[in-house]
Amino acid sequence: MKHNPAPASPKRKPSVPPPPKTLPYAPTHRITPPSSVLEPLTRADIEIFNNLRGSHKLAKKRKRIDIEVDDEGDGDNRQRKRSKDVSLIAGHYNARPDVGAKQRLQSPIIGLKAFNNWIKAVLIGKFAHPALRDSPWSNGGKVLDLGCGKGGDLTKWAKAAVAEYIGLDIAAVSIEQARSRHAQMHNASRFPAFFAALDCYTHPISTVVPAEILSPPPRRPQDRPNDGPDVFDVVSMQFCMHYAFESETKARTMLDNVSRYLRRGGMFIGTIPNADLMLQRLLSLPPDAAPRFGNSVYTIEFDDRRPKDQRPVFGDRYSFFLTDAVEDVPEYVVVWEPFVRLAKEYNLHPVYRKEFHEVFQENQEDKEFGPLMVRMKVVDQNGESHMNEDQWEAANIYIAFAFEKR
Repeated sequence: MKHNPAPASPKRKPSVPPPPKTLPYAPTHRITPPSSVLEPLTRADIEIFNNLRGSHKLAKKRKRIDIEVDDEGDGDNRQRKRSKDVSLIAGHYNARPDVGAKQRLQSPIIGLKAFNNWIKAVLIGKFAHPALRDSPWSNGGKVLDLGCGKGGDLTKWAKAAVAEYIGLDIAAVSIEQARSRHAQMHNASRFPAFFAALDCYTHPISTVVPAEILSPPPRRPQDRPNDGPDVFDVVSMQFCMHYAFESETKARTMLDNVSRYLRRGGMFIGTIPNADLMLQRLLSLPPDAAPRFGNSVYTIEFDDRRPKDQRPVFGDRYSFFLTDAVEDVPEYVVVWEPFVRLAKEYNLHPVYRKEFHEVFQENQEDKEFGPLMVRMKVVDQNGESHMNEDQWEAANIYIAFAFEKR
């Protein structure tokens, strides 16, 4: 049976307070004028904001502004992640401090950093030096450094006696640091250089590099007709090309920027993670383990653990952490065979591919590169390495490559 509650006693009936008076909006301590209206940031505003000086303060607090993407379905979730990747990558490298030489020696992975520098010096010595000596420019060769970072390779290019250097990078703060580093070089070794911030995977380099720099030299009798704008003798991409493999469009834009102004006979050199090794490590994990591997120095974590034959050529995403260098930055797998096929469409043909340990084995006794290991502090006078086993394992994630334009 339904019982209706007894009516409340009038004495216990709660009183209803009178409605508050509506006060006019009339602040007495305004900061902005009355006509000021706040408007949402545009996509362009967001990109500029994330590249500003001091953006590292936001990155440290994990309070980044991200471009909005519809949140529907797994595919859209992956797209939303990738829409943030460019900002995350630029923000990470903008936030990395440009420490002095003495402080760099205090790095816990100083042995690994020295070894990676030596690898780059070997690549430059083996492939860039001959191309620069054969340059059509009368005063020496020209180098395009895509992903130049803070200018860490400027000294190497000075020793190669380049006539002109073009350094481009997505991180605007890094470009300022590279420009400053170049300005502080000794007059005897300093060469003309141009620096600019640019995402070389979405924009042609001609959007920032002046036309006079991209103009070819006077033609020589031995030059073949219709060779194109033979401006650069060498294009270098060190530890950065894998970011382009987020999509085929970005990879093609990158290769067009590499090839368009590279002369025939010119060299494209670089270093990238070893896809075969990484996927082998991933697929050898126990079935119930997270898609992650590494050691005390580095960690690689994939988005999934699909078999190799089911993985995409482009957009195979993972996060990479390296002590005192990279903090969980999104990266993409570069599968070698599809990369070679794509590069050939841009007249780039492979002439060298070695894992880092192979580069070491074939050059440690070389009359030039062997002593260089001591000078670059890869090993001491007794030949003892400054790397421990974990650093050595991290180094061997990478391969070095060289392509010739034909």
